[in-house]
Amino acid sequence: MKNDQLHEKFAGKFDTRTFQRSFILLIFDAISVAVSFFLALWVRFDFKFNMIPDNYLTTYRHTIIYWVLISVIVFLVFRLYQSIWRYISITELVRIFLAYLVLVAVGLLCVFIFKIDMPRSYYLIGIVASALCTIFVRFFYRAIRELKNNLERSVMTKTGERVMVIGAGEAGRGLVNEFISSEYVKGQVVCIIDDNIHKLRKKLLGVPIVGCRYDIPDMVEKYEVEKIIFAIPTAEPKDRKEILDICSKTGCEVQIIPGIYQIINGDVHLSQLRKVNVQDLLGRDQIQVNLDEIFEFISGKVVLVTGGGGSIGSELCRQIARHTPKQLIIFDIYENNAYDIQQELIHDLPKLNLVTLIGSVRNTIRVDSVMETYRPDIVFHAAAHKHVPLMEDSPNEAIKNNVFGTYNVARSADKYGVQRMVLISTDKAVNPTNIMGASKRLCEMVVQMMNRKSKTEYVAVRFGNVLGSNGSVIPLFEKQIAQGGPVTVTHPDVIRYFMTIPEAVSLVLQASYYAKGGEIFVLDMGDPVKIDDMARTMIRLSGFEPDVDIKIKYTGLRPGEKLFEELLMKEEGLKDTDNKLIHIGKPIEMDDEVFAEQLVRLKEAAYAEVDNMKDIVQEMVPTYKRPSQTN
Repeated sequence: MKNDQLHEKFAGKFDTRTFQRSFILLIFDAISVAVSFFLALWVRFDFKFNMIPDNYLTTYRHTIIYWVLISVIVFLVFRLYQSIWRYISITELVRIFLAYLVLVAVGLLCVFIFKIDMPRSYYLIGIVASALCTIFVRFFYRAIRELKNNLERSVMTKTGERVMVIGAGEAGRGLVNEFISSEYVKGQVVCIIDDNIHKLRKKLLGVPIVGCRYDIPDMVEKYEVEKIIFAIPTAEPKDRKEILDICSKTGCEVQIIPGIYQIINGDVHLSQLRKVNVQDLLGRDQIQVNLDEIFEFISGKVVLVTGGGGSIGSELCRQIARHTPKQLIIFDIYENNAYDIQQELIHDLPKLNLVTLIGSVRNTIRVDSVMETYRPDIVFHAAAHKHVPLMEDSPNEAIKNNVFGTYNVARSADKYGVQRMVLISTDKAVNPTNIMGASKRLCEMVVQMMNRKSKTEYVAVRFGNVLGSNGSVIPLFEKQIAQGGPVTVTHPDVIRYFMTIPEAVSLVLQASYYAKGGEIFVLDMGDPVKIDDMARTMIRLSGFEPDVDIKIKYTGLRPGEKLFEELLMKEEGLKDTDNKLIHIGKPIEMDDEVFAEQLVRLKEAAYAEVDNMKDIVQEMVPTYKRPSQTN
């Protein structure tokens, strides 16, 4: 209620102020038109008032009031009173030009209809003079305002934040202009960097262009720069990564323009800048998928997503929802997560046939009930425990939820005629050194076994770490930097593969389209990233020096962690798909009857809360190698 009242109060003040300015502008226009045509007579008769014939003065007095009214009406039609004076530009000039074309036509018509007898030069000089006055009035305010801002800025130069802008294109121009013109910005742009050699030593809005990317460190020191703004939204990923790497070593805070759409919309403002994130430093293009194939796979089908409220599950729901499923069912045990994605989809896609259900994949009866009621065509199984250290301390829970949750969903999919079930797996399932990875390897074995005995097509999709997912290292680093450190890294040599959540999910959907049953799809994660380098870069891009302003603390590998993750077991082999970023691992042969019997004993042991669960799992997963320090 208070917000509504505040909005009404603000809107009222704004409307009143706008009306006042527009009315003043209208009065100026009226006076300008009248004075311009009087001056036209004066000029015509050699600047001698007593030389103007009385009949011309009489005609002027009788017609000028009507001409002023006609001019103001035409200006209103062309919306010359709706522009914000501060931003008058070429668009306004075009409107003024069109308005005067109409006025010329109307004027000629009036002369012929009413047989107005005035010198021909009177009309020409009057129109030109009034047009110049119309333009002058509108640009006068802008000129005065910019002069005032420049004077103010010159006064605060000693105290304002000193900024370097990278990029002398349209985005850079927009940012420099806002620093110059905005009364709310307290900093100043002291230099610009651009790789175009033809721009070197020139100026952009009075700010010198001082060098290329390799000159950044020297120019930061020379101009005493405190903040760097990266303003090249069209930069290639590799170039962006290289430039940001250079910036990260200067000790300056670094900000970046989000994307090219800002330039398309002509909407480049300081408020839209964001901090550089690790995605900017991956040094590769956004992964592309075939949207037509995904649409063909999803459209018109009933789709169930288990774990639909999690970081991967919720993004699956978003992308599936955009491909017009017949119905989307979100299934999750955590009601808050499920509620969040439910409300988001209701808001963004109100026509979506959406069902949100609470329940656990460990509950066989609940899973069967959902399958029987909604009869999904496709099931994406993303429900899982995934935190490595936590599962090391609770191995029985990892087995109950991951392995037998998957088994429950897989058997129910077979029972109720699901067309395809897709398991979301992980690189930690390859030669696992922790119980979480071993449990996900067992999940892969479950779906491969089920695929050999069911009409349902079962596949697994395996990928590495995703940027920004729940529990991932990036949000942790950001929080630690914001708190002043220390930033905790397990080991200076640990490396990981990274991909954004939307990229990973898009590839999951396309891999699902390729599936024929029994495959383990492996997503190409690009080059691995050294976590220590990532932490140091994030600290530098936040304006701090690693180990000086913010300490890096090495905590040691946690139980079950590896220095590096693998994506493919050696014995699986590898086959490409049409999308070169998606590969197929050949299923490992195994005895399904023996494995089924092992699953029975495994379940009994898990629910009996045995102490040797890791030993039992190691018998079932020969590639599971536990570090000597684990129990």
